[in-house]
Amino acid sequence: MVPPVPAETMAEEEGPAIELRQRKKPKSSENKESVKEEKIDDTPVPERAPKHVLFQRFAKIFIGCLAAVTSGMMYALYLSAYHERKFWFSNRQELEREITFQGDSAIYYSYYKDMLKAPSFERGVYELTHNNKTVSLKTINAMQQMSLYPELIASVLYQATGSNEIIEPVYFYIGIVFGLQGIYVTALFVTSWLMSGTWLAGMLTVAWFIINRVDTTRIEYSIPLRENWALPYFACQVAALTGYLKSNLNTYGERFCYLLMSASTYMFMMMWEYSHYLLFLQAISLFLLDSFSLEQSDKVHEVYKIYIFSLFLGYLLQFENSALLVSPLLSLVVALMLIKCLQLNVKKGIVAKIMKAINFYLACTLTVTLNIIMKTFVPHKENGHMLKFLEVKFGLNITNRESLKETVTLEDGRIGERPEITYHVIHTILLGSLAMIIEGLKYLWTPYVCMLAAFGVCSPELWMTLFKWLRLRTVHPILLALILSMAVPTIIGLSLWKEFFPRLMTELTELQEFYDPDTVELMTWIKRQAPVAAVFAGSPQLMGAIKLCTGWMVTSLPFYNDDDLLKRNENIYQIYSKRSAEDIYKILTSYKANYLIIEDAICNEVGTMRGCRVKDLLDIANGHVVCEEGDKLTYSKYGRFCHEVKINYSPYVNYFTRVYWNRSYFVYKINTVISFQS
Repeated sequence: MVPPVPAETMAEEEGPAIELRQRKKPKSSENKESVKEEKIDDTPVPERAPKHVLFQRFAKIFIGCLAAVTSGMMYALYLSAYHERKFWFSNRQELEREITFQGDSAIYYSYYKDMLKAPSFERGVYELTHNNKTVSLKTINAMQQMSLYPELIASVLYQATGSNEIIEPVYFYIGIVFGLQGIYVTALFVTSWLMSGTWLAGMLTVAWFIINRVDTTRIEYSIPLRENWALPYFACQVAALTGYLKSNLNTYGERFCYLLMSASTYMFMMMWEYSHYLLFLQAISLFLLDSFSLEQSDKVHEVYKIYIFSLFLGYLLQFENSALLVSPLLSLVVALMLIKCLQLNVKKGIVAKIMKAINFYLACTLTVTLNIIMKTFVPHKENGHMLKFLEVKFGLNITNRESLKETVTLEDGRIGERPEITYHVIHTILLGSLAMIIEGLKYLWTPYVCMLAAFGVCSPELWMTLFKWLRLRTVHPILLALILSMAVPTIIGLSLWKEFFPRLMTELTELQEFYDPDTVELMTWIKRQAPVAAVFAGSPQLMGAIKLCTGWMVTSLPFYNDDDLLKRNENIYQIYSKRSAEDIYKILTSYKANYLIIEDAICNEVGTMRGCRVKDLLDIANGHVVCEEGDKLTYSKYGRFCHEVKINYSPYVNYFTRVYWNRSYFVYKINTVISFQS
């Protein structure tokens, strides 16, 4: 209604008054929706409502971020305290501390020490890339061959921050690894939070991660392992990818997730030589996600560009590492990018389904073709056996007849249409398939199971989807979903606290002790009695400890990604086989070895699984056992070398002279002049 206007006013301002009436007059030609919008806009809104909503969002984000950071810090402190209690680390001498690094971990830490001892950074890098002081008769690029970028970065940080005046090198080194594990936990927290919308899921993820830490991490067994340095970056990449795939993400959040994803992908690739295999599984997950829906196709192909950029940058900075060029990741991504350029813009109908099937077929065949071509023209020494871990068959049953909405709300009960959820389900299934084939890789899968399980019980949308499937009508489903998404994780958290928190406190209060006096005595004898130019031969694990604790040269290393090192390990292990003294002597002298170390733990190994011991495997490989089925193999006429050499009779004493022994180790000097005795 237009209010009545006095007559004198109408006479004086007739033109403007008429114009005013026309503006306020409702337009009959407008549709009903615009009228409804005007009515909605005219409804009074409380002035404090926007501030209240803004405060709620800020409080939620602040509490969640505080909980995430606190969880990571507490986990890092827990690992540090547990490590101190387990090894009584601070009360040990330097030699005893270094013995706690076993096998390849000892090699990694030894190069960190070498970098700190180098007169300059340039000299230290040169000695790593042209190393001829580790393995006899061999110059290696240790930086490339052993992925020593973590040690390089740690040594630079230690010296650049002036930490040499505050903390010992070993504490700085393990402190970085524990800090990265804290980041790992924080990233899992954030990922679960992004998926469920509540930070309670993050807390539950952290709790399950710590409780199942035997299956979620290998930090307890060996701190310097490459995956302990790399997987935190992968967790950050997964968190950024989760945010990036969300449909309702704003522009600034999308850019931040993209940059974080790019940086963490490249760092993950630089830290671990097998990282591109894990990224290959992730690329398959994204490809399947793209096959389910075209809504996130552009974002998925942006992630492919990150893969390509990281691969080629890694190839250049890893001394032209050809393994990255022939990796299945590069072949798959290039094939998918080519298919993207060729595919038609068809989104509905039977033609769209046919095109999806054709695209899937092209992706498989083109990936294999490109990989074969790259391996044909690019010289490489790639670990071909690693590809067997990824040969898993998956079946696809794609039915999505309804068009996806841009944003799925709680009322819809269709959480499966959220792209980040679909990605995580596919990715977890792929990692689970890998873990079933190789049980030792379960630590790659279990953290994401913890995260997905926490999301499952804490997500109101998932509860709503469940109620929709069950056709629940008795109570208000939205209210019930909100109640259960808070009540269930609370009950689970309290039960976990009651059952497992006392165990964790017991672990921190119990003072354990790492006691290995025989190894300490052996290392002490080598440093005091052996010549500086001596070369030691023995099991690869022991050689790693000798390299770290003494600095002496060895014949082999506990690494299996190089053909020559692998062959050396197989040959040196013959000291535990049924071979003649002359055969063993020829093998050892071919590598210029001066001393031989026999370990009783290997020679007298008594395993529950007969046939899986080192000496059993050697006997089978050498044909020195009788085959149960057909007597195709015969017994060796020689006794087991590690036993026979201890008796000190001819011809063993002609080739080897015992110079040191204790309860665990026997050290023999390899004679340069052979004097045969009767």
